[in-house]
Amino acid sequence: MKCTSKLKKKSRLLCLVCIAALFVGGCKSTIENAYDPYSTDFMNGYNGVDYFASNSCVTNDVNFGDTANSSVAEGAGVFNMDTKEVKFNKNIFERLYPASTTKVLTAYIILKRCNMSDIVTVSKEAANPAESSSVCGLKEGDQISVMDLLYGLLLESGNDAAIALAEHCSGSVEAFADLMNQTAAKLGATQSNFVNPSGYPDENHYTTIYDMYLIFSNAISLESFVTIINSADHDASYTNASGNAVNVKFSNTCGYLSGAYEAPEGVNVVGGKTGTTHDAGYCLVLYSTNSDNERIISIVYKADGKSNLYLLMNELLSGFAN
Repeated sequence: MKCTSKLKKKSRLLCLVCIAALFVGGCKSTIENAYDPYSTDFMNGYNGVDYFASNSCVTNDVNFGDTANSSVAEGAGVFNMDTKEVKFNKNIFERLYPASTTKVLTAYIILKRCNMSDIVTVSKEAANPAESSSVCGLKEGDQISVMDLLYGLLLESGNDAAIALAEHCSGSVEAFADLMNQTAAKLGATQSNFVNPSGYPDENHYTTIYDMYLIFSNAISLESFVTIINSADHDASYTNASGNAVNVKFSNTCGYLSGAYEAPEGVNVVGGKTGTTHDAGYCLVLYSTNSDNERIISIVYKADGKSNLYLLMNELLSGFAN
């Protein structure tokens, strides 16, 4: 569904119009046909100023599109960033647990705010994340660059790297979580709440597929983010607490980059971020291009298994990415 299609719930448009009006200079003026997505005002913005979501795919909460195996996941969405169309919608506004796809937002903030060459000393808390965390093997006292931590965050999905980066950026996990929520809101992801930088399970840590699309679309606008998620692996070098050299290889957990799964013909997978917990199921946020070189974001949340996650993702890419 195109972002210019009529929205069933006018409240979504009202929010966008009010945000735009604030940037224009308050709500002093009247926008004619504010709710008509085919009007000149809606299409072109008001007084020459684009609406907040003018560059985003917008749709309502009515599911559309179908695949033979869409039932294997709770939610899924396909977004064409160049035509500004939502091509597939299954529960994209439903509150779901993001698991480690949370790290997309963490990486975005770090890339925007931190110096990639800064050296971070890994704390006791970072080296000992909560039980059952995915880690990239950091130890207390390790000294490692922000850039290498980002590779450990996005490729190996290290919760230890997430904590180390959060502490480096904001001083504490709690302060960084506040920054995550502030950043998400500025990106339009207003139906989310984050309490940690890793996606470790918490009932108050949630997002929606649409919110993650907004976050991810901003992340892939950063060349360094795309470079990282496009890497099959990365050789990291750092020093431990004793000053000895440590050399490790971080490997991408995305099945398309690891070679475990093959994308449909005509689709070029650039990269993505996986996530898995008991409550979140199997999750994947993916960036690819289609045969027309259009940029596609596709998201599957709460799949019931890894094989079904990629089965459904391939159906979405072959049926709705072009």
